[in-house]
Amino acid sequence: MTSTRPRLVRKAATTRQGRLSPRLCKRGLLASACAVAFASATPAMADDPSTANPDAIAAPEADTAIKAQPTDFFSGIWARQQLLGDMGGLRSFLGREGITFQLTETSELMGNVTGGTQKGYTYDGLTVATLQMDTQKAFGLQGGLFNVSAEQIHGRSLSTYYLDSLNTASGIEAPAGTRLWELWYQQSFLNKKLDFKIGQQSIDQEFMVSTYAATFMNTMFGWPGVPSYDLPSGGPAYPLSGLGVRARGQITPSLTGLFGVYAGDPSGNRPDNSGTNFSLSGGTLFIGELQYGINQPIDGDMDFGSNGSNNNALPGMYKVGAWYHNGTFADQRFDTNGIPLVSSASNGIGAPHNGDYSIYAVADQMVWRPDPGEPKALGVFARVMYAPTDQNFVRASANLGATLKAPFAGRDNDSLGLALTYIKVSDRVRQSDQDFIDENPGTYALLRSSETVLEATYQYQVTPWWMLQADVQYTFNPGGGIVNPNDPTEKIKNELVLGLRTNITF
Repeated sequence: MTSTRPRLVRKAATTRQGRLSPRLCKRGLLASACAVAFASATPAMADDPSTANPDAIAAPEADTAIKAQPTDFFSGIWARQQLLGDMGGLRSFLGREGITFQLTETSELMGNVTGGTQKGYTYDGLTVATLQMDTQKAFGLQGGLFNVSAEQIHGRSLSTYYLDSLNTASGIEAPAGTRLWELWYQQSFLNKKLDFKIGQQSIDQEFMVSTYAATFMNTMFGWPGVPSYDLPSGGPAYPLSGLGVRARGQITPSLTGLFGVYAGDPSGNRPDNSGTNFSLSGGTLFIGELQYGINQPIDGDMDFGSNGSNNNALPGMYKVGAWYHNGTFADQRFDTNGIPLVSSASNGIGAPHNGDYSIYAVADQMVWRPDPGEPKALGVFARVMYAPTDQNFVRASANLGATLKAPFAGRDNDSLGLALTYIKVSDRVRQSDQDFIDENPGTYALLRSSETVLEATYQYQVTPWWMLQADVQYTFNPGGGIVNPNDPTEKIKNELVLGLRTNITF
């Protein structure tokens, strides 16, 4: 299942996923997550659903269809897990040495048919390559996993050039280029009940993740609005990553804890087109999360419905967390002299605030499953987060929705979803808008408030390696309520976006 993992919108001139929108501008990769969301699955505690990440790339499975007839490339092509199958025996050979390789391509055609800054369609795409090494198979070190991944981002961002929205339309939107994404080593202990990860990491792969939200394409269902806008460069999330250390421990069979410490600004306050900046500047980001699972399925897959048991207990996952950044953050309204930033008398330098933080909660709950042995199941999710108003562009963000697995007979791997994502602009930003109106009487200006997006989507699994996704999004009050840059006499009108995504695993 793909995901919307990265975000890419803004705050003053940076967008999370790609930090590139001219208005207000974090992974992935993402991601959104992803949707592709595309980070590697960690084997440590892989059977613990409290750590399951729908955006993670699982180690490639054995391709029995290919092995049965190795001389015929096209034999069994529709049943393979990957389009290229065993690659002439290469995957099997590498697997025996503890090495797995995965290549995915996500491509999208998205268009704005009404409202926004202008109407039009655009193409964007993301290629992700991931290489992992199981150190026990490779050279006998038990519990170790080495991971390296790279991303090639291509195409043009619909949100930047046609929408100017806060909730960007696609989780893979980001500045075009080829870059290193993640580079880390993980070591597990105590029979995989404790593990540590060190290196360049994209934290949207493990923190703040909602399993059911990963169905949707809008960025904010992956990496949410608060960290996308309020953390420097949108935080260490797709298409960026940051140096850090993460610890994860299974406290009880149902309770898991995660804690991470990361470099404060993944971009190092300068362009990093290659992903090899390895910045340690910009302060330090601390993040912690508790995950509590109920009625967890044996296979760790809440989406699939079957938990391998004879009862119909409905699984759920509940998370609470918080992050703290010890850097310096600029006030959204006043300069260092206490003068409104929009005033002609202002020095343009926001008053400094020491530190920033956010608290959040995530819930995924299956609410209906007619047969525990069948894939059909209905799941609901909610995610809310809050940040202080003085130094932040976004004060609160929220997602909620529902996904139906196997909505039609014979379509066991399809998913149908309906969800809503919301961003609340901080009070200080709204007050600054009022300062501008007072300073410029007669100029058409607006007070920003909030933006809401309603999304309906359908994922059609053509083959195990090929997925198509049709998507419709409607944005209310784009940008929180801003003037159309192409027509300064009117507000940006509500937007209707149509999209088609294809995801292929090679």
